[in-house]
Amino acid sequence: MASERHLLRARDLVDARYAEPLEVADLARTAGLSPAHFSREFRSAFGESPHAYLLTRRLERAAALLRATDRAVLEICFAVGLRSVGSFTTSFTRAYGMTPTAYRASFPPASEYALIPSCVLRAHGRPQHRTFREDDRPTPA
Repeated sequence: MASERHLLRARDLVDARYAEPLEVADLARTAGLSPAHFSREFRSAFGESPHAYLLTRRLERAAALLRATDRAVLEICFAVGLRSVGSFTTSFTRAYGMTPTAYRASFPPASEYALIPSCVLRAHGRPQHRTFREDDRPTPA
């Protein structure tokens, strides 16, 4: 059996860089194993294939973005490292039991619970153009 430390290193790579185009060969290289041996050992250690683990991380991140932002589904799809909206929708529906759009609709809009610091509210609530007469006068020389 491969050293668990090497498998953990590959899993940590997926967790940290899920949005990048990662292949099993990249993960196997990180673990210092051949792709086939790495896939067998990864499945044995973590209960799922490296590809399934990567897809799960991407879908979890996509779900978080759907709940917390108003970004378009297409934009979220690409942001989590997926390249096909159709495949994303199919995979998301299998994992969550509803389409990404339906999933988002089941939560309150992000704008309703977005916290804005009071200092930002005050700064943007101030008048942009001053209307005081003394602002228009030239300063005495």
